[in-house]
Amino acid sequence: MIKDIGFIGLGQMGKWMALNLIRNKFDLTVCDVNDKAVAFLTDQGARRAQTPAELAQSAELIILSLPNADVVAEVLLGNDGVVHGCSSGQIVVDCGTSGYLRTQEISRTLGKQNVRFVDAPVTGMEQRARDATLTIMFGGAEEVLAEIRPVLEAMGKEIVHMGDVGKGQLAKMINNIIYNSNLAALAEVLPMAVKLGLDPERIGLVINSGSGRSFASEAFIPNILEGIFNKSYPMEHAYKDLLHAMEISAQKKIPLPLVHTAANTYQMALAMGLGREDKGAMIKVFEKALGVEFRKNN
Repeated sequence: MIKDIGFIGLGQMGKWMALNLIRNKFDLTVCDVNDKAVAFLTDQGARRAQTPAELAQSAELIILSLPNADVVAEVLLGNDGVVHGCSSGQIVVDCGTSGYLRTQEISRTLGKQNVRFVDAPVTGMEQRARDATLTIMFGGAEEVLAEIRPVLEAMGKEIVHMGDVGKGQLAKMINNIIYNSNLAALAEVLPMAVKLGLDPERIGLVINSGSGRSFASEAFIPNILEGIFNKSYPMEHAYKDLLHAMEISAQKKIPLPLVHTAANTYQMALAMGLGREDKGAMIKVFEKALGVEFRKNN
């Protein structure tokens, strides 16, 4: 049974996932550029590694929770990367959002060095990371999943085997682009409701109790009404899901007209300098265009 785990990437989701491994009695070594995040985990009993290569030397299993595929590639293959400390047959699990095509590419590269690279991206937002109730979408061989399942179950509630390497990333992308497209639609139509004289709180209530309800509307309409745009993942990071979808659309010749339309809304918001705010801030694009705000009445 796996006991010694290395964890790289202690951001909004990763720090709670790592903490839940400690709570489940795994021996944890962590590595991150954020000293405060490292201190949070070492205070709970984790050990610190100075580089990914050093971490790889002592870990039976390595988990990544990193922001994008470029960072994953650097952490794995860079000068002090994981590959310089890995042993033959070692497993690396990518729990971040790295994209379907890049995941397959990285897996092929590491496979040449007999490192088993699999993907297990998560969904559920920060609270479910805290509660260890995430949904984890696994892409890789069945025997690898069986080997690491107790580790994944320490971080998530639903472990779904999606297929071979990359299919976990593909599943997350599908889930996220539906979610992101819902948000883009809300951003576009809610200011129209105000422009035409509807009360923001009342139409928000109608949507969230009616057939227009979605996880996106339930999560974001209350915050938009309060003018709160910092409770979720920054938009500039979330945009990568749409980029991955458009890349697949181009390479595989799969038409995705609504996804491209949603991406245009994200691009307008990013061009307005809203990238550090959460995805609810997309509404500001259309609020500015119509000269209204979708906020609670004082």
